[in-house]
Amino acid sequence: MKLVPLGDRVVLEQLEAEETTKSGIVLPGQSKEKPQQAKVIAVGPGTEEVKMEVKKGDEVIYSKYSGTDVKLDGKEYIIVKQSDILAIVK
Repeated sequence: MKLVPLGDRVVLEQLEAEETTKSGIVLPGQSKEKPQQAKVIAVGPGTEEVKMEVKKGDEVIYSKYSGTDVKLDGKEYIIVKQSDILAIVK
């Protein structure tokens, strides 16, 4: 199956959180927070008012409490509005 976003929505695949900090401290499972960085999997066509600025394959940072979590074919995705995307990581 394939997710095809409508309007100004974007499908994101969350990037894996690191299990150790840069200084070498191992983080236990419950203290890990979901990263706010994700890879764009699909982009909607936009609307007359909203021109899509992200494209498939971009790495982005999105708002912490935004989007809808979706599980499809064993993978987890997040569907957000483009306005919930804060930046493109280059």
